[in-house]
Amino acid sequence: MYTFQILNAIILDVNSAFHLQKKNILIEDGIIKSISNITEVADKTIDINSNFVSVGWIDMRTFIGEPGLEHKENIFSVCQAAMSGGFTELVSLPNLLPIVQSKESLRYILQTAKASLVSIHPLAAASIDTKGEELTEMLELYQHGAVAFTDAENSISHPGLFIKALQYMKPFDGLLIQHAEDKKLTQYGLMNEGVISTYLGLKGMPSLAEEIVIERDLKLLEYAGTGRVHFSRISTKKSVELIKIAKQKNLHITCDVAVAHLILDESALVDFDTNLKLNPPLRTKEDQQALWQGLQDGTIDVIVTDHHGQDIESKNLEFDMADNGMIALETAFGLLLKHKPTEIDLNTIIEKITTNPRNILQLPQPKIMVGQQANLTIFDANHHWIFTENDIKSKSKNTPFVGHSMLGKIIGVINKNKYFIT
Repeated sequence: MYTFQILNAIILDVNSAFHLQKKNILIEDGIIKSISNITEVADKTIDINSNFVSVGWIDMRTFIGEPGLEHKENIFSVCQAAMSGGFTELVSLPNLLPIVQSKESLRYILQTAKASLVSIHPLAAASIDTKGEELTEMLELYQHGAVAFTDAENSISHPGLFIKALQYMKPFDGLLIQHAEDKKLTQYGLMNEGVISTYLGLKGMPSLAEEIVIERDLKLLEYAGTGRVHFSRISTKKSVELIKIAKQKNLHITCDVAVAHLILDESALVDFDTNLKLNPPLRTKEDQQALWQGLQDGTIDVIVTDHHGQDIESKNLEFDMADNGMIALETAFGLLLKHKPTEIDLNTIIEKITTNPRNILQLPQPKIMVGQQANLTIFDANHHWIFTENDIKSKSKNTPFVGHSMLGKIIGVINKNKYFIT
């Protein structure tokens, strides 16, 4: 029997009877044994001095690299980055080698991550090879551990296949995660289309490419009369408006936004930093403000890190040749608290990385209550610090935030009867 005790913890969990109360939490063999004002004798005790404990955070969009792309990221390194960033669970993308579209691929990910503190929930491809031509064996993949289906960086562009996917998933209430992009409109695009792209001489990616896919998919969902759709990494003001109207019609839709699109706009690209080359691209300040507003009013359900490790050979290139993506697990929370508007409170941020993604994916909800498995994140919401290269736990180093100030520091995470304290 191993006991672990957290002293002077302010519990941040709106679903707990102890919400915003300062308590001592005793954990025995991974199970919460008591929540009280009593100090117990334990094998290990940490006093967190009136800092916060919430249920463990989950990232709904992570590129894990393994199998096949281990030179960019692997399961061990991405789990290290997750723990450092306060995440106890990750939802992994299927765009690996081979693409995750078989029960063997799912088994490999689940078995490889089994011993880690961090739980990985794999997404499977919606269409074979994510080409949008023929559906995968969704029911079998669901039965073997796929929590939802997506073509990752590709949209399902064929309307008939989109409707067929919704119908195919109906018996098990499956979720289709859609990256909204009409690639015929964004071909050769490098950043958001607008004044700054013209000034920099870079071919633009119009907002329209995202918005027409969302508008079309909402009409198809309404026509099909069945299914659940989640739009991942929405980035424009119009996208927020479209989803808000659709929710008022009670369509079964949800969406997320990436941290980068909340804290940065297209002007950040004036120095041609390839670490900021993303898809969707960074948009305008007006779009950025609309995304924060969408979070506040509930239109946007989830915040994702969109963690995507890229090796130096993929980033240390001319801007037009570099691959998209940045690492983000280690910096997500510190950047969110640093840049959030004052009207966005801490509870809202935590809800978007705990309760909401698990509800959408129909995953078990951890609870801070006696008898429950301890799945916890411990953090100091008021700690100012500077992000350095030593703070990077990912295998790849593609981040623009080295040397930047952060607000909010991770103290530790607990999950699966394992503990990581920074």
